[in-house]
Amino acid sequence: MTADRIASALTRIQAAMARIAAARDALAADDARAGSSSARVVELVNVHEKLREQVAESLRELDDLLAALEE
Repeated sequence: MTADRIASALTRIQAAMARIAAARDALAADDARAGSSSARVVELVNVHEKLREQVAESLRELDDLLAALEE
């Protein structure tokens, strides 16, 4: 994997994380305006955190690949 492809992958991952955060915030705002239960917000936060953990694991894997390429 070339450095450009790795950088591109990281950029896409970061953009996806930003979209996830924006969607979470928008849903939380919609729920607050609609008077929805806080259980839905908690569920969305949990889903967001799970996705964040998955992305973090992917980033660790990319770091491992980079380290292997540098050896």
